[in-house]
Amino acid sequence: MDFSFQALRQIAQRTISTASRRQFENKVPEKQKLFQEDNGIPVHLKGGVADALLYRATMMLTVGGRIFGVLHLYTTCIEQHSLLYPECFDVFFL
Repeated sequence: MDFSFQALRQIAQRTISTASRRQFENKVPEKQKLFQEDNGIPVHLKGGVADALLYRATMMLTVGGRIFGVLHLYTTCIEQHSLLYPECFDVFFL
């Protein structure tokens, strides 16, 4: 019983401890220089290839979603119009 209590206390101290085992290098000044230099690249693309891919994927999804929305609205309007005024669409089905 005493052994399990000591083990539990040791585990608790280890997980709550604020001291880190590894010291990380501060890369903030490097990133600040990268993002603040005036080289004509928009700030949302200065992160490299990953940022460019995310930007292009977002643009493709946005444009594709708008096209899909307009197409869906168009087909819905045509179907509603053909239900309300069927004589207007007899020309298409001759």
